[in-house]
Amino acid sequence: MQAVRSRLMLFAAAMLAFAGGAVAHDATGASRESVVVDFSRPIPNVPGKSLVAVEVTYPPGAASPAHVHAASAFIYAHVVSGAIESRIDDGPVRVYRAGDSFHEDPGSRHSVSRNASQSEPAKLLAVFVVDTGDTDLTTPTE
Repeated sequence: MQAVRSRLMLFAAAMLAFAGGAVAHDATGASRESVVVDFSRPIPNVPGKSLVAVEVTYPPGAASPAHVHAASAFIYAHVVSGAIESRIDDGPVRVYRAGDSFHEDPGSRHSVSRNASQSEPAKLLAVFVVDTGDTDLTTPTE
């Protein structure tokens, strides 16, 4: 049990490192999203899997860099407020509004993830089902 708890603590620390806890800026000075881990726990009846929930907040006009998630990650995303523009793999660019949900299958490429508004903030909750040992949940592709 201690080994599982230690891995979870490393996992949570890695997520917090990814999150940054504050709004980031890219090389041009444009604002980016902030990510906060809301929940992280191994799934007791599914050995080797964890459930991780992250809150992603986008200031007006902010975006995430193109990225992929851990190869084991199945992701459910729910827009809490505002509107999020998203493109997964070679699918169309779609706008999801507060109350809308979408998912990403393991191995998906997320080429567009940004606030659809230049004047209002947006927030989503992303819930990952992921291998407990996967600590890098997001890897930029550009």
